[in-house]
Amino acid sequence: MKQTKTPSRFARDLSMTAELLRSVPHYTTVILIVTVITMNFLSRITLVSLPWLALNAGILVSWLSFLTMDVMTKHYGAKAANLLSLVAVAANLLCCAVCAIISVAADVPGLDMVLGGQWSILLASSIAYIVSALTNNYTNIRIGRLFVDDPESKKAYAARSFVSTLLSQMVDNFLFVFLAFVVFPNLPGAFPVRWTLAQCFGASIACAFFELFSEMIFSPLGYSVARRWKAKGIGAEFIARYCPDGVLGG
Repeated sequence: MKQTKTPSRFARDLSMTAELLRSVPHYTTVILIVTVITMNFLSRITLVSLPWLALNAGILVSWLSFLTMDVMTKHYGAKAANLLSLVAVAANLLCCAVCAIISVAADVPGLDMVLGGQWSILLASSIAYIVSALTNNYTNIRIGRLFVDDPESKKAYAARSFVSTLLSQMVDNFLFVFLAFVVFPNLPGAFPVRWTLAQCFGASIACAFFELFSEMIFSPLGYSVARRWKAKGIGAEFIARYCPDGVLGG
């Protein structure tokens, strides 16, 4: 009797990601990808530089990516949100690669750098975003489990979003600025701007609260979108197949 070969975990995740992209409303994927690419571009721009605090322009849009992930986690579960976040990172890497190729082929050496393609910024932002996305999505799920009596309430959604955003944004901001402006500037070809550890800690705290404030303002919109998705049965086939309990990978 011929045995059927069991697909590898990577193959299963790849298949799941393809189905997820067909299931998720396209505007959600577009918003997340555009936000991640824009964050990478803006992160090169320093808005504030004090002895105890430095801020880059990435904070202006970073909250939107976490708002999107909160809606994804609420509706599809943590693993689905993680997979979509990886798709956004891959799109950012592809964008930077294309810019780097064009800059060489068209002899425009500044193009990849202008669009945030310098390796140190790109690597730091990718690492920080992936780690913070995992932190956000799994924290969101675990906070939600505390609301056994009324998991669909605004209070439950707000608690999940606010706590996960504050924690993950601290992780994201500190990892990015520490790698990009403390560790990597010592290496050849890295972005030459340097920050102190005090500035890194100041940035991680200040940015996290700024992004939490933004999340609090737009949280009703996220809650409304999540409720609308559930009412319209968005992604019902995907959820039935991969997360019948509504929490994939939670």
